[in-house]
Amino acid sequence: MLEILHREAIYLWYYADLQFRQIFWYWVLGMVLGSLVSVFAKEGIHQLCIHLGKHLTGPVGWTVASLLGIASPLCMYGTIPICASFSQKGIKEDFLGAFMMSSILLNPQLILYSAALGRAALILRILACLLCGIASGALLHYCFKDRTFFNFNGFTESQAGHDTHPNPFLRFLFNLGRNLKATGPWFAAGILLSALFQRYVPAELVGNLFGPQRQFGLLLAATVGVPLYVCGGGTIPMLRDWLADGMSLGAATAFMITGPATKITNLGALKIVLGAKHFAFYLLFVLLFSLTTGAIINLFLF
Repeated sequence: MLEILHREAIYLWYYADLQFRQIFWYWVLGMVLGSLVSVFAKEGIHQLCIHLGKHLTGPVGWTVASLLGIASPLCMYGTIPICASFSQKGIKEDFLGAFMMSSILLNPQLILYSAALGRAALILRILACLLCGIASGALLHYCFKDRTFFNFNGFTESQAGHDTHPNPFLRFLFNLGRNLKATGPWFAAGILLSALFQRYVPAELVGNLFGPQRQFGLLLAATVGVPLYVCGGGTIPMLRDWLADGMSLGAATAFMITGPATKITNLGALKIVLGAKHFAFYLLFVLLFSLTTGAIINLFLF
């Protein structure tokens, strides 16, 4: 028994070490970029959002809002007070919806980290998140034009923050330290989970379940994204293995949409500002968009 445990420990260490060396620098560079944006560009992004949100409408406005949401480094609990402030300043709900949706799905740090998945997966992730934000703005504009969708009562933008030190370099280091503390455990958990999958889940099974010819794999990938997605960085090692083992890019994209959109912490915050009826509408939209996007990618692109 001890010999078996020792052998398995060696195998797991080998797979974990291999994964660590392959994606470590993507994680580090992602944290550095995220902290740089958070410390030096966050206020500028949000001020630009207020300015453009008052002047841009329609598809152009939704596109700009979605791009700004992707550029914003805030988590959902930071995005909601910001959007509450935007709403008080007269920004329309379709612009807010596009900004909030894309902010949920992606940020500068995760963009760089997702480069470990390969160029095709990275491009598809960015485009899918951008289009999801645009679609959110369009739906709010046409389906809720004369009704209020968000309820920001009780939410106010906090003027206090963590990044208050007068020395900009120290502000950056403090932010980077918090970033490391927040993402480090999930990075390690992702490496361990990936090693376990590599060792004990046959590659053929992944290909059979999530391959491009398995349309049921889209639904499965979208569904699996709900319980497995806790931190964006933690899922990258696992997705990287699945793609190498035959997972289609459509299934991976579906996973990358439903995962962050249904992350438990995000759902808790969204439930507060949406209410039960609009919350159900949100979940249905996320599921349908992820499945449709994945199917289009598998059918026409790869």
